[in-house]
Amino acid sequence: MDLKTICQNACLIAAEAGNFIRTERQHFQANSVEVKSFNQLVSYVDKTAEEILVKGLLAALPEAGFITEEETIATQNKEWMWVIDPLDGTTNFIHNLPVYSVSIGLLKNNKPMMGIVYEVNKDEMFYAWNGGGAFLNGQPISVKTNADLGKSLLATGFPYYDYQQMDAYLDTLKYFMKNTQGMRRMGSAAIDLAYTACGRFDAFFEYGLSPWDVAGGICLIEEAGGVIADFEGGNNALFGRSIMGSSKALFPAFSKVIKDNFVK
Repeated sequence: MDLKTICQNACLIAAEAGNFIRTERQHFQANSVEVKSFNQLVSYVDKTAEEILVKGLLAALPEAGFITEEETIATQNKEWMWVIDPLDGTTNFIHNLPVYSVSIGLLKNNKPMMGIVYEVNKDEMFYAWNGGGAFLNGQPISVKTNADLGKSLLATGFPYYDYQQMDAYLDTLKYFMKNTQGMRRMGSAAIDLAYTACGRFDAFFEYGLSPWDVAGGICLIEEAGGVIADFEGGNNALFGRSIMGSSKALFPAFSKVIKDNFVK
């Protein structure tokens, strides 16, 4: 399997979907928004962008199945699986807040082997493949080497429908607010992961996410030299609905705070 070539082709497909999203934002009307469930919004832009991705990726790797947010194609259990979020940050998009992305992950037997996050408005293509390193617009990227939590800038995502662990989350947030250089909430987990991979953030954590939110970013951080885990410190960040990622140097101190609050 030539992962580098497949990744290059998938980047072109991500850019095509991103160009569509960028064009549609110029005349987007809020009355075209649908509510899937509480705080789960979708529009024709998400759906059409996903159709572009599915069509292109199916041609790029015909033997692969799909896990998709908008269910353009039925989920299939195959050795190779594309996991795609056509518009990560839909709420930002709807409100014309220019922080949203296209996210693509490729799994082999449920292990992330490739990740792409295309930040639409900044025209930044983050991509990585297993054993090949991580890149931003053709230039190698890496996580920060900082090991001092007190000198770190962290990213998170606020719970928006699953509030069962709210107390643990707020306790974690309180600690990090008092003991780091700051917290940021961008509204796109894929961008948070990509920004951690390239060193803009020192670390990222969030719970209540779906596989398509994180599949692209997991490979980016790992190939950029970082560590990904679920809140218990295990390897189920993709399907386990909790994720934390940072450099190897920062991970012990960073992950301890999260585990102390969430794992009782």
